[in-house]
Amino acid sequence: MADIHPTAIIADGAQIADSVEIGPYCVVGRHVVLAEGVRLVSHVVVEGRTSVGAHTHIYPFASIGHPPQDLKYHGEPSRLEIGQRNQIREHVTMNPGTEGGGMLTRIGDDCLFMMSAHVAHDCRIGNHVILVNNATLAGHVHVGDYAILGGLSAAHQFVRIGRHAMIGGMTGVEADIIPYATVTGNRAHLSGLNLVGLKRRGYDREAIHALRNAYRLLFAPEGTMAERLDEVAEQFKGVELVMEIVDFIRADSSRAICQPKSENVE
Repeated sequence: MADIHPTAIIADGAQIADSVEIGPYCVVGRHVVLAEGVRLVSHVVVEGRTSVGAHTHIYPFASIGHPPQDLKYHGEPSRLEIGQRNQIREHVTMNPGTEGGGMLTRIGDDCLFMMSAHVAHDCRIGNHVILVNNATLAGHVHVGDYAILGGLSAAHQFVRIGRHAMIGGMTGVEADIIPYATVTGNRAHLSGLNLVGLKRRGYDREAIHALRNAYRLLFAPEGTMAERLDEVAEQFKGVELVMEIVDFIRADSSRAICQPKSENVE
């Protein structure tokens, strides 16, 4: 049997695995699914059509699955899917999707959402992502695996943030961020590659060296972005990390690609 504190309120219809722990004063809605090992520490509210993956822990005063903060939402039965082994800290808010975004907000596995982080409707979050305190994602934002968003940063709606990208604290992101990049500023500009993150993830020197050369060429002042992109694709066609950036830039998007200041092309 699940370990449920007597002060918790569990609606009829909620699906709760036997190994779930629900602490004092939590509220769980009737369409919620809590997988094995989920822990709601205390004062957590999980509502809507929300599923929480195995061994995810949610801390006090988090608000998970309530209707989106979107005036176009009219009660459609959209969903919020949260993966496994996530840490969702105090006062975090996450909203389900809308009709305009596929009816789904999805969180991957092994992510950390620090205090007061916000994930809006229709976002897609990869695995091992970190949102530091008060980091905010507007609707329809896509975040790749291992990306880190610094404290008090904010991503505009429909922005894409590539894998292993590092967003500096208090950074406002209005354009797409290529994989492996570091961005800072208000508004954000590229400030180089996330070399520390690449080394931590075990990428070898040869791959990092090729990525740096491709970055310099891609954001050089000569020619157009399209011309430089074709040149990078041809010159580095056998380098997986570089081709990931090429494919990212070529993908359809409603946002421009974030650019470096001229002095930051390194």
